[in-house]
Amino acid sequence: MKVITCRNYGASEELQLEDWEIPTPKENEIRIKNYKTSVNSGDWRIRKPDPEIARLYFGLTKPRQPVLGISVSGVVDAVGKNVTKFKVGDRVFGSSGMKMGAYAEFVCIPESAVITILPKEISFSEGAALPFGSLTALDFIQKCKIKENQTIIIYGASSSVGTSAIQLANYFGANVTAVCSKGNFKLVESLGAKSVMDYEEFHSESHKKNYDIVFECVGKSTIKSNLKVLAKGGVLVLVAALFKEMFQAGLLSLTKGIKIKFGPIAETIENLELLTKLTKEGKFKVVIDRSYPLEKMAEAHNYVEAGHKKGNVVIDILD
Repeated sequence: MKVITCRNYGASEELQLEDWEIPTPKENEIRIKNYKTSVNSGDWRIRKPDPEIARLYFGLTKPRQPVLGISVSGVVDAVGKNVTKFKVGDRVFGSSGMKMGAYAEFVCIPESAVITILPKEISFSEGAALPFGSLTALDFIQKCKIKENQTIIIYGASSSVGTSAIQLANYFGANVTAVCSKGNFKLVESLGAKSVMDYEEFHSESHKKNYDIVFECVGKSTIKSNLKVLAKGGVLVLVAALFKEMFQAGLLSLTKGIKIKFGPIAETIENLELLTKLTKEGKFKVVIDRSYPLEKMAEAHNYVEAGHKKGNVVIDILD
């Protein structure tokens, strides 16, 4: 089978196409013939690594797992003898989590992983794009205990997490303001943003409004600038916070009593199934910016790392 490996930390050139033996599933695993995967911000950060402290988890001198990628979308083609949840031929999608390994034509994953049936109404490309941004957005929105008619401003609203957060905040009844570049105004409005502004307006002195939830998706604004527009008793969400921001946020929470949500998310099968239901019913749209063949993985990484994508970037592995 074809896989993309990252055997050393560094630039996208470290991503190389290799031929591996097709793996055999263990007793509790399913093997997925992987039609599509995706590239997200977490992928390129692991590759570099960024921040350097990530080496403590992913490998000190080189990636412990040379095959990156967490999103799988394909068909079950073999099952271990103890598997009861899935059968050969099932269309499935979901996340391999920190085990990664999704940049490959075949992936073996425990049946207990965050994997579920992919309905016929959802394409393999949509299945590959769903897990990362939408699971992240949903987990953080749940942590905010969002209520109907609350106000939320989403910074980086055209990103994978942002496009998901707009729709999910709407689903829970909030009034959404989106912050993105002017070229993406129509996109975020089509997803349910009631008002929009660009980054310059967000940071301007004329921006006086306060919001119940400030939802920072991309890690490109300071905690100080976000707190300026946070209503008293509100919640600040830092989706892309690195260690420095996490430390600062933790200190503010302890000393000032400010509610700040950050850190790793909890991927759950319940949340994936909710997202599946909403997508199947047409209440949630998976935004796909562009697709690349597996052999162009380095190019896809460069595009995602540049920080200008709209929604998700999909990798076509098999037809």
